[in-house]
Amino acid sequence: MPPKMSSPSPCTRSWSISEDSLRRYVHFASDSCIQELLSASVGNDGWKVVTVNSDGVEISKRRSGPLHTFRSRWLLKSLSPHQFITVATAIDAAKQWDPDLVEARYIKDVEDNLSIIRLRFGDNSKPLFRNREFIVYERRETMEDGTLVVAVASLPKEIAAGLHPKQNNVIRGLLLQSGWVVEKLDDSCVVTYVIQLDPAGWLPKFFVNRINTKLVMIIDNLRKLVATEA
Repeated sequence: MPPKMSSPSPCTRSWSISEDSLRRYVHFASDSCIQELLSASVGNDGWKVVTVNSDGVEISKRRSGPLHTFRSRWLLKSLSPHQFITVATAIDAAKQWDPDLVEARYIKDVEDNLSIIRLRFGDNSKPLFRNREFIVYERRETMEDGTLVVAVASLPKEIAAGLHPKQNNVIRGLLLQSGWVVEKLDDSCVVTYVIQLDPAGWLPKFFVNRINTKLVMIIDNLRKLVATEA
């Protein structure tokens, strides 16, 4: 009897990419993400309100293929857009408003306003994020009217593998699009947060599409953190 053949190990493709090619790709991808975020912040086409909590935070969702896109909007009084963004994008403060996050670190700075970041969630995180990591770009832009936009989304898996090889004990999810739009009012600001997530692994889509419960928690934690820093 011939010896049994062992199962082949999964093949993980990775691309080695030049700094210039990486910069051009991320600029192109983030331009599209920024436009999607701005559109979501002003329009209601296709959005269905899921809940409005006692603090006036509205959570909505919109079907985007098999996965929903979620949006939250709320008014922050006596706070400038710059104050909010400073806290929301501070990588060392991220664990304070997302307790499931165990590691957030910069892989590289592509430009002054454009970075590649690794987000790592541990074994004790909620099922949607448990033992997962995301390799994302973060781009920060100020529009002509003073609106601040922060676009965050995953790199393609081949590019991500070339920049940071995946470890065998983690699942690499995809943050399809996410980010902040912060619009200035007289002495306050309106914050819109958008997220569409594919955590990968063996999770049914209906479970993934219940991310609004985590979104409410994150927003509440972030609001409290911003208030203490103001």
